[in-house]
Amino acid sequence: MTNFQDDQNVISLKDKLPTKWFRFFIGGVIGLVLLVIALTNVYIVHENEYKVVRQFGEIVRIDQTPGLRFKIPFIQSVTSLPKAQIFYDVAEAEINTKDKKRILVNHYAIWEITNPKEMIQNARTLENAESKMDEFIFSIVRTELGQLNYDEIINDEKSSRGSLNDEVTAKVNDLLQKDSYGIRVVDVRLKRIDLPKENEQSVYKRMISERESKAQEYLSMGDAQKQRIIAQTDREVKEMLAKAQADAERIRAAGEQEAARIYNETFAKDPEFYSFYRTLESYKTTIGEDTVVILPANSPYAKWLLGQTR
Repeated sequence: MTNFQDDQNVISLKDKLPTKWFRFFIGGVIGLVLLVIALTNVYIVHENEYKVVRQFGEIVRIDQTPGLRFKIPFIQSVTSLPKAQIFYDVAEAEINTKDKKRILVNHYAIWEITNPKEMIQNARTLENAESKMDEFIFSIVRTELGQLNYDEIINDEKSSRGSLNDEVTAKVNDLLQKDSYGIRVVDVRLKRIDLPKENEQSVYKRMISERESKAQEYLSMGDAQKQRIIAQTDREVKEMLAKAQADAERIRAAGEQEAARIYNETFAKDPEFYSFYRTLESYKTTIGEDTVVILPANSPYAKWLLGQTR
């Protein structure tokens, strides 16, 4: 009798369990699980990135427009790639110039992803893409600098080949585009040029010697130019003085001629006064303080000295 009552109590308890609250609890748990699944499969596409969606390892789409996106749970995965330009410091390389000088060159590159799908298919990772770009840059830099002399490299303005940086950038992009790596080099720049340690002193001494020789050459050219200028100036001064002297003589002769003409016209009007004037002028040149003149008393030349006015 007792066992029968216990069985009745268990059956009654089971009938009471699936109540409204129990069903609400189960529904809440299921809803929470679905919400967690939904939130974990929502992703945001930012302005400076690509979102690559893969399904079973294969790329199904690439999102690049900013906004909120969804992926299929447990089937699709999302990875990010940068859309902005990337700085890459190219490894230092040793090359030989056309004039057989060994130098160490250091470049940097600015690059960007232009086709994420091609980049993933052919380079797979950013590190592999940079490694391939580094390889191309080194090959082209070695080829280009190997055709230039050392002084053309350190002074790009002297080069007749145009901008070396622009040439390297263009040729690297040609190789990247040919192999469809999905990336583009924006700019390749030569950061610095160094000499190997064992060559620095000898090169510096040779450069100093060359500069001193060039300075001496400039000094010699300056002295020669100075002497030419002095000689030319002296010659021009002499020519100017001779011309001025000739002009002065010509002017003086013309003046004396004009004065003689005036004298002649003036004295022709009074010959007696002219004779008197000429006599007085001769006294000035012939008679001094200690001059002794012996003349006859009746000499016409002496009458003015003796005060004979008639």
